[in-house]
Amino acid sequence: MTDPRLAGTRGVTGTVRQALEAGVRAVQLRDKTAADSEFLAQALELRALCARHGALFIVNDRVNIAQACSAHGVHLGQDDMGSAEARRILGPEAVIGVSVRTVEEAMAAERAGADYVAANMIFATATKTDLPGPLGLQAVRELKAAVGIPLVAIGGVTPENAAVVLAAGADGLAVVSALMSSPDLPGDVAYFLNLLSH
Repeated sequence: MTDPRLAGTRGVTGTVRQALEAGVRAVQLRDKTAADSEFLAQALELRALCARHGALFIVNDRVNIAQACSAHGVHLGQDDMGSAEARRILGPEAVIGVSVRTVEEAMAAERAGADYVAANMIFATATKTDLPGPLGLQAVRELKAAVGIPLVAIGGVTPENAAVVLAAGADGLAVVSALMSSPDLPGDVAYFLNLLSH
């Protein structure tokens, strides 16, 4: 997941390019502050990069931008457009994910047609300042048990704790800081991919 504040001198595009070359399989464009025109320009650039590497490209929050750049899908928060409406706009093939913090939210997202849910903030992180606190590993177990669709863990996931997050039941890992500001991006990507392959 992208964050322009964490990309440093590589920039978002440079960081994403390195990550894709290292084997990242999905990229989510996330920028809460960019104007639509700026966000769309970035989306078109990253969509083309992902296409060249055979990776999924997901847009955070903004269904209109996902549609405009022919993204593979969209990731929605609890205050964003509902999954069913996003599906109507983006079509049956779109990948739709929803951030959740409770079993009720996870089950509702699955009923509404989400393809995956994201357990929203497993550990404390500076990239998520609008949430009351970290969910912890027990929430991963509970959310995984509640739904039949894949569960992605987000929030403070690092090479140091990724293994325990996967052991708790997460099917995938969404990382921001751990890759956007990584001093060894290829090495960290390889580590995450190795964990996910077991």
